[in-house]
Amino acid sequence: MDPALRRCLTAPPQAMSIVDVAGWWSQVWLSVDSPGASPAALAVASGFAADRVGWAFAGGYQAALRALLPDLPHDVLVALCVTEADGNRPRDIRTTIAPQPDGTLRIDGAKRWTTLGPNSTLLLVVGTLPALVDATRPQLRVARVPAATPGVALQPMPPTRFVPEVPHAQVMLHDVCVGADALLPHDGYDACVKPFRTIEDVHVTLAVLAYLLREGRARHWPAAFDERVVAAIALLMHLATEDPRAAPTHIALAGALRIAHRLYADAYPLWDGAGDDPAAQRWRRDMPLLEVASVAREQRAARAWERLPTPVR
Repeated sequence: MDPALRRCLTAPPQAMSIVDVAGWWSQVWLSVDSPGASPAALAVASGFAADRVGWAFAGGYQAALRALLPDLPHDVLVALCVTEADGNRPRDIRTTIAPQPDGTLRIDGAKRWTTLGPNSTLLLVVGTLPALVDATRPQLRVARVPAATPGVALQPMPPTRFVPEVPHAQVMLHDVCVGADALLPHDGYDACVKPFRTIEDVHVTLAVLAYLLREGRARHWPAAFDERVVAAIALLMHLATEDPRAAPTHIALAGALRIAHRLYADAYPLWDGAGDDPAAQRWRRDMPLLEVASVAREQRAARAWERLPTPVR
């Protein structure tokens, strides 16, 4: 068993009350780092240390980014900047990453709903290289942009109805200049944006389930419930090692997410026993987060089934 999951079963199940991102970053995320820990283990550890779904989500999100880009430092708060005014599909992206005569890159554009954006220190900006634009699908690339770079402005967006503790930002980029080495290799959509959706689902779910396991242990919920949560975490930790682009991974993840959502539903009557406990109130408030993009996940699973080879009879 992974040490992070074993710790969820043996460590004291109390968590510190954290009220803002700065507290979560210093007291939760930075405290869960350990040499050689996988991103999945970081998601589990940060979820277990969280006192609410919002901080579990934040930990899962940071772990997912490190699964996508393993060389990201642990002590840098990273934000992936994809969504714009028209959406997050390749044809919606208007941000440009333009090579300059001196070998640098100029970035111009605007992003919305960048998770943890107001507090981030490194932005992964998705944009179009003008020379690679075609009529069918713009060719996207991703550039690493320190948030303190001149020309970058981070404007907080209104809190969401659920997990309002986790902030989002509108990111304005005007004549932002970075070195050519800031550009990540490969196609930004196929190598970054598209697989991240799968990677994020795995790691955020791991973190939320670890949070739920800690709450279950702290509140003496039935052992049978905790056992199911542990089994779901173990399954997702295995899926975290699989190719996020492969059809079998998407099919297995669809099943794992159904198991997780069944656990979320089964937790409701257990939370009801907590009455007006703030943690129970937050759980009910934050559950819509876990339904975001549910239609897209169903479509992803359906496409995965279609991609499987037809057996020869």
